[in-house]
Amino acid sequence: MNVIFVEPAFPHNQREFVRGLCAVGARVIGIGERPVSHLDGELKQWLADYEQVGSVVDEAAMLAAVKRVQKRVWVDRLEATVEAHVMTSAKVREACGIPGTSVRTAWLCRDKPAMKAALREAGVPCAQSIGVDSLQSAHEFAASVGYPLVVKPRSGAGASGTTRVDTDAELAQALRAAHVDRGASVALEEFVEGHEGFIDTIAIQGRVAHEFVSHYYPGVLVAMRERWISPQIAATNRLDAPGYAEVRAMTRRVIEVLGIGTSATHMEWFFGPKGLKFSEIGCRPPGVGQWDVYAAANEFDIFREWGMAIAHGRTLATPSRRYACGMIALRPDRDGRITGYEGADRVWAKFGEWIVAAHLPPPGTPTQPIEAGYMANAWIRIRHPDYDHLRWMMDTIGATLRVRAQ
Repeated sequence: MNVIFVEPAFPHNQREFVRGLCAVGARVIGIGERPVSHLDGELKQWLADYEQVGSVVDEAAMLAAVKRVQKRVWVDRLEATVEAHVMTSAKVREACGIPGTSVRTAWLCRDKPAMKAALREAGVPCAQSIGVDSLQSAHEFAASVGYPLVVKPRSGAGASGTTRVDTDAELAQALRAAHVDRGASVALEEFVEGHEGFIDTIAIQGRVAHEFVSHYYPGVLVAMRERWISPQIAATNRLDAPGYAEVRAMTRRVIEVLGIGTSATHMEWFFGPKGLKFSEIGCRPPGVGQWDVYAAANEFDIFREWGMAIAHGRTLATPSRRYACGMIALRPDRDGRITGYEGADRVWAKFGEWIVAAHLPPPGTPTQPIEAGYMANAWIRIRHPDYDHLRWMMDTIGATLRVRAQ
């Protein structure tokens, strides 16, 4: 099978998808923005062919590159695993007659108001939402739904560009910051109170082949705005617990309604006073290295499993569910340059046997703003057979290990 993979070299974990495809016998053709001479030797060995383009989100350039490949070989699949690449890839895929995620599905997974409208019509519980391109329509929605509300990009990922507003004045400020007063369009949503989590799948022809449930502590909006917090993402190994039945059923309904065939998916949800509410979906794997968390928790090669799904329409391994596994982000106490760490020796002495990966940038490394994400600075990945004990370990690490900067 010949599979075109979009942007195999950046970000760095993209190479793992190429490796996974290569491991199951696929012939992988990369399309990326770097010259082939800039690819490392291992990645070159996994790639059977390569096309360079100026930008992988330039539809005309991508279409021309794919057509050049099609003149040389039959192309069975064209895959993209980065949110920003999904729509362009879908358009090129349809233009070239290659199977995979359709433009309609890609659009519904990107445009939040359209996504929620389609799901509400199908009976999936969602927050009230609307796409607005004027201050007047936004204030009319606010008057109807009430505060608090959330202003977010129509096609953003995660909490990027997302703002909670609690008054008319804050709403007007957020809308002007998003240039709505100059014709831009944003998603405006009811703020849903409750615990925030996500469920990730590998689907094959609309059927869930693998699934994993994770939890945010605290919710993303708070975690991405408060420096003193060491936020956690924890993947449970208790998927068969009765409390997850509703979210697992909702996942399958969303896949059906949005027409998702063979693809990774990432779905966010809330559970609170109003019950379970679907938040949003990406028709691609999760970010923040979460597939590495699932691999460590379940003692299997999830990238190879994805490669099997894409290339052969099936999976091979069964997740062990032996461990719960999580990642804790460790923020510098200020912006500047890292000067050192306090408490690291105590953390490794106490929990070293359970730590599966860590990133502690050396002193002198420039810090990144907390808005840059969970893995922007220091982080630790840890696992344990008991989910509650895992949470305790991550809480202890967050209270013990300090990243100093000046």
